[in-house]
This record gives sequence, C-alpha cells and structure tokens, in this order.
Amino acid sequence: MLNFTKTAPMGWNSWDCWGAAVNEDTVRKNAQFIAENLKQYGWEYVVVDIQWSEPGAKNHEYRPFTELDMDEYSRLIPAVNRFPSAADGKGFAPLADYIHSLGLKFGIHIMRGIPRQAVHRNTPISGTDKTARDIAKTDSICQWNTDMYGVDPTKEGAREYYDSIFRLYAEWGVDFIKCDDIAREFPHAEDELKMISSSLDRCGRDMVLSLSPGPAPIEKAELFKQISNMWRITDDFWDKWELLYDMFSRTEKWCTHTGAGHWPDADMLPIGAILQDYGPDGHTKFTEDEQNLMMTLWCIFRSPLFIGGDLTKCDLFTQRLLTNSNILKMHRNARNSHQVWRRDINGTEHILWKANSVDGTLYAAIFNVGNTESRIEIKMKDLEINGIHTCTELWSGLKAPVSEKISVKLAPHSAKAFRITD
Repeated sequence: MLNFTKTAPMGWNSWDCWGAAVNEDTVRKNAQFIAENLKQYGWEYVVVDIQWSEPGAKNHEYRPFTELDMDEYSRLIPAVNRFPSAADGKGFAPLADYIHSLGLKFGIHIMRGIPRQAVHRNTPISGTDKTARDIAKTDSICQWNTDMYGVDPTKEGAREYYDSIFRLYAEWGVDFIKCDDIAREFPHAEDELKMISSSLDRCGRDMVLSLSPGPAPIEKAELFKQISNMWRITDDFWDKWELLYDMFSRTEKWCTHTGAGHWPDADMLPIGAILQDYGPDGHTKFTEDEQNLMMTLWCIFRSPLFIGGDLTKCDLFTQRLLTNSNILKMHRNARNSHQVWRRDINGTEHILWKANSVDGTLYAAIFNVGNTESRIEIKMKDLEINGIHTCTELWSGLKAPVSEKISVKLAPHSAKAFRITD
C-alpha cells in the first residue's frame, strides 16, 4: 500500500551517472557505500532507474523500438545480462534481498503503460482472459521513449494488468516505485494515474510512489497529495546555474504543499561524479558554493533528497555535503517553510527563507543568487522574533548571540542557514 513517509525520502538513484545502462554490480557497490557511510544520516533508498529490462542499453540514449525482456504476462523483467541474479525467473528479488540485508530499501523505475511489444504480440495478462491489445491506448504514447503504450482504464483487463505488475513488484520486495511519463501528463493520464495508485495500494506491500517528470501542474496538488508520496516540480534537473536559480520560483510556489506523506520533488542532486563521460574528471559543474546553496534550499523546502552521482568515487567534499547533521536535521524538522522576501540589496539579488522547527525553534536560510560578493543584515523583525537569541550557522556549526539582526557575508551563488534558539 502507499507508504506514509513522515519525512521526505532520502536515497540514491542511478539515472544521473548511468542513464539507462546501470547494472547489478554498480547498484550493489553504491548500496554498500550508503550502508557504510550514509545510512546513519538517513539515506536509505537505492533506486534502479529506467530501462532495466533493456539488454542492449549503453548510456543515456534510448534505442527506439528496442526489444525488452518480458515475461509471459506482458510484464517487463530485468535483463539478465545486466542483472545476473534475476536469472531463472527470480526478477529483482535477489537484488532486493541484498539491499535489505544492508538495512536499506530497494526501488525501481517504471513507465506508465504496457509494453508496445506486448500489444504487438497480443500477449496475455495475468488474472484475466483479456490481452495486451484489449487494454492498450495506442494513441497515448511517451514523447521521449518508445517502450510503452498507455493503458485505457475503462477497458476490462486494465485493472488486472496494473494489479499484476504491482503484485510482481511486491513479490520482488520493492519498496519504492518511480513512475515516469505521468506527473505532467494531464488530463489524458489522470485516470491511469489513479488506477496505478489504487493497484499499488492493494498489492500487500508498503511502497513509496514517486511521479515523474515535471513540472507537475500545481492545480493538481491535492490529487498528488492523496494518491502519491512524491511528484516532480521540474523536468530533469542538471548541474546548470540557470536551472538552480529557477528552482527558487518553483519551490516558493510549491512550499505550502509539503508535509508528512506528500512531498513536492525538486529532483535529484547532481553532485559528485555524475556522468561517466562528463568533462575531464566526470564531476558536477556546480561549484562547491552552488552545491551548498542547492542542499540548503532542498533541505529547508523539504524536498526528497536523491543522490545522482557514483558514490564509489565520492570525494571528501561530497561526503561532507551529504552528512552535515545540522542541515539534515533541518530537512527532517522544518515545518511551514516559505520564502520571506526576495530583494535586490546593493545591486545583488538575495532570497530569505524561514521555517519553524518541531522543537519550537526557528530556521532561516539566506541565499546570494547574484554574481558579486555581499554583506547583508537579516533583521529579526523579518523573522518575526524579538529579544536576544543564540544563532547557530548550520554548515559551520558556529554559534553567536544575536538581538536585532544577523550580519552575513556571502560569496556569489552561496548560502548560509541558521538555527535560532532562545
């Protein structure tokens, strides 16, 4: 059934670094790193992204109309040449068992719909005498991937198909489903989304349901909150400053919809070694200041946190970014997060956010999104507090008493975050 997540999910996803071509060995090695270095900080999900059923996947490019591995009931199964433990019909169960043995949780990516090859061959559907061709909506297709046709929820056999795939995922031990080609596909995919959520709810196993890609329409916020755990508020997010700058507008719009069980998703963290063939060292193009700024915004907004890089190549800076206890405590404990103001100060644009904490204290985060260094003052009246307080800067851990203002020096594209206590 739909898992009720008290805090925004945290984990790792294979997409940024491997695209469609991730394999079992890579997943196991990254999971081991999480178990040994990150699990104690709350990182727990290990998610295999798109086209795990494609034997010939090489990179981020999809091979059009390629042959996928599929069982006799029109359900995609792992490509054994990439996931050897899936042999003999075991599917992802052995890999999920390994992930669980590390104290972690296992997730997979799926596409909305039914495989086109199943429709073309008119293969059976488990639990019904209807076939793939009976339920396919062949004019409902993904614009960027040729694997699937949509499913027509009004057709007899459609529910049995979705029930059958989620029953299979439950048997495998899946804890997290990233369902793609659905978060922004309104209105034509809305009923299909409802059916997907309903089938997950009846599968007998708790799973997180994450919807991609964005931007999801905000007018559907209440629907997303009722039938999913996460939904993307952006298209794929990469290590480009203009995309990070744009995220301030997106998070401001969505911040009132974050809460236990439902999380607007600012997408993965493109940090560390994020592409095998990416630049001279394969590392993110974000500066260290920009990575701190990104992590600060994601955490005060309470976005899900999913690492996109190869953790086996994790450097010291990236590990420190992912294990700052103060910042991650803000991610868990912030409530009523919102933008306070967005202003040009001395020719440089700044943005101030605040949030209450579950322990009655206050969080504040200040962002310099301009291109010049700045010195500014955060006035306590802007945070609606009075008197003398103790102010702890979360990244450094430095404490200082404050009364009417906090004086801050910020490099371009950088941030600082504070916990303010009596």
